[in-house]
Amino acid sequence: MSAGYGGAAALPVAPSSSVAAALKSARAALAEQKYFDGVQLVNSALESEEELLAGLPVNADVEKLEILRSPEAYLQRVLPQLPQAKRGELAQLYRVRAELLVGLGASKRAAVDLSAALLLQPEDASLLKQKQQVDASVAGGAAAAGGAAASAKTPVSIITGFLGSGKTTLLNHILEKQHGKRIAIIENEFGEVGIDDALLNTKSSVTEENIIEMNNGCICCTVRGDLIAGLKKLHKQTTGKGKPLDGIIIETTGLADPAPVAQTFFADEFVQANMVLDGILTVVDAKHIMLNLREEKPEGAVNEAVEQIAFADRILLNKTDLVTPQEVAEVEAEIRSINTTAQIRRTTNSEVDMDFLLGIQAFSLDKILQQVNSGFLEEEEAHGHGHGGHEEDHGHAHGGHGDDCSGCDDPAHGGHGSHEGHGGHEAHGHAEACDKAACDHPAHSEPNKGRRKHVHDYRVTSVGIIRDQEVQQDKLDSFISWLIQKKGPDLYRSKGVLAVKGVKEKFIFHAVHMQFSGKPQDLWNEGEKRCCKMVFIGKNLDRAELNEKFDECLVK
Repeated sequence: MSAGYGGAAALPVAPSSSVAAALKSARAALAEQKYFDGVQLVNSALESEEELLAGLPVNADVEKLEILRSPEAYLQRVLPQLPQAKRGELAQLYRVRAELLVGLGASKRAAVDLSAALLLQPEDASLLKQKQQVDASVAGGAAAAGGAAASAKTPVSIITGFLGSGKTTLLNHILEKQHGKRIAIIENEFGEVGIDDALLNTKSSVTEENIIEMNNGCICCTVRGDLIAGLKKLHKQTTGKGKPLDGIIIETTGLADPAPVAQTFFADEFVQANMVLDGILTVVDAKHIMLNLREEKPEGAVNEAVEQIAFADRILLNKTDLVTPQEVAEVEAEIRSINTTAQIRRTTNSEVDMDFLLGIQAFSLDKILQQVNSGFLEEEEAHGHGHGGHEEDHGHAHGGHGDDCSGCDDPAHGGHGSHEGHGGHEAHGHAEACDKAACDHPAHSEPNKGRRKHVHDYRVTSVGIIRDQEVQQDKLDSFISWLIQKKGPDLYRSKGVLAVKGVKEKFIFHAVHMQFSGKPQDLWNEGEKRCCKMVFIGKNLDRAELNEKFDECLVK
């Protein structure tokens, strides 16, 4: 224990042996290129130091973990009360953390930590030289680019976006393009019933073995281990055959927080050694995004739509044909209030040039740490998962990808009946017709700056329905009309593949809130059982009511 600092009351000080042990382990991780593990060790040591210094009068109103988030500001406050020995220990912690961050490619953030170390030990010439070298590398852009080592790794793109924004439609466009690249897919569905595997895009040149579907939970939490396993599987089965991949695309569920998914590329040793995160692509539904951004969430719950935009390197502002030019401008302004750097491209049906999406080398750990979430590399707290009522079938399955909600019609053209939908689809349509400085809605709140913890809205659940029977078309129309008109506001997403009596093709339908599209599409395969599969995702869903209403459509 030490006497008080600068006349302050006596405070407990971590024994030098504790810091020494942390430094030894962190340096070992650095030598073994286990950079993420090393950062975790230093973070833990610095957090312990902050807790020990919490009794200082100058720290009375300090936000927790400021020693990591804003080290220079924190040290300016406590420096006069730190004995020389403690200054040396903290300087060493910041210094080794900076070296680890350089290894992760976050040289700008490393420079911040080296500045903190220099505050503690301004006379250290070697420390000053190290800071100058890092500053020079940042100015030259070498660290950000990742160098030749990164180019040898398989680039991975993450497609994110809220439910029904058009992610799977975008994925199908990528697969259909003649870009000559070998691409593999990892898809995560949130729902009791996997639908996208039944919407296989037969035009895709991607082989079934290069498609992995995970429908046993949310990719940002319960199936993160499966994501790592899927990445390893794809890498080994393709390189083992002498056919390495040109890229991997991860399509997340619409309720996924992208942060833990992105963190995977730094946390797992195999993934870090063989793959590089090329970019986070976020699809935004121009018609519904304002509703999603401004939705009030339970205390502690993440607004996934905000996080998805905040983490984006490229943003597809989709379905712009469903809104006015003024509304498009308002949505773009809202996006810019959350993410000031991502490139935005206006789209219809998620159509965009491939050079806007793939091989962009756009992901920057520095940007995430400095602009989006300073706690991105911190150890995750226990995850609170709020997808109550989501019964999960565990395991991997091969599947494909069909349309997300690209075939939507404007609700202003509502009414019940058959009409031409968005993109020329025949559809049954059912619909109803700020002051930034003072605004306090969730979209203008800062993205998750807290420790790595995310809690989903407990009110959001999924209901899956599978029936080995056909449905009557007229009764199906009545069911969909009831569904959209009565449940639309709380129904984020619904989709299904149905067997309609007298119709040879599968009836494919999609809905987002009060917009609906559906049409006969693709014949049932020889020997394939005609059945009905549906999934509904929304707030406060009544499972019994949905099952009862749908069963009224069945052919008796």
